[in-house]
Amino acid sequence: MKYRFTLLHSLYHWTLKWAAHPHASRMLFFISFIESSVFLIPPDVLMIPMIIAEPKKWFRFALITTVASVLGGIAGYYIGYWLWETAGRAVIAFYGLSDAMALVQMKYEANAFAAIFTAALTPIPYKVFTISAGLFHISLVTLIFASITGRGLRFFAVAWLVGKFGEPVKEFIETYFDMLTIAAAMLLIGGFIVVRWLV
Repeated sequence: MKYRFTLLHSLYHWTLKWAAHPHASRMLFFISFIESSVFLIPPDVLMIPMIIAEPKKWFRFALITTVASVLGGIAGYYIGYWLWETAGRAVIAFYGLSDAMALVQMKYEANAFAAIFTAALTPIPYKVFTISAGLFHISLVTLIFASITGRGLRFFAVAWLVGKFGEPVKEFIETYFDMLTIAAAMLLIGGFIVVRWLV
């Protein structure tokens, strides 16, 4: 747990540093893409400070994040479908959910759309569900539709709020930056705990 928290803390700061980079939009796309299959830090970490810096571009940044995340989810799906033994299994093992895969499959059998939508919308690790969707041959159409709905709702809602209340949010982040870093890491860890509890 301590190692994972330290890793999260380091990756969080590394991701955040890209917000002021000239190619921040490209990095936002990249982070959003890989987070859906392997990366630890959610793209919100990069998207929020970018919107604070340029609030009128909130829609553009939300669109980039959503599109890249859904495409990354499709990549995660094919990792599970074609590359389970060589890559997918290792990713799932890293998140400590190897023993829970049979029960994740039961969630899909009960309602695949609801399972993916919930993971796409909440701090529950979305990548676990994209990879397992491919492993268990869930309909790709279901994955895409649930991902667009869940990821779109999440990122556009966050982007709109930050775009509308950017300056107060900026002041809040600057005042409580260290606390927010810890909270973000704990929230992410909490997502893994929720998955284990649900399954």
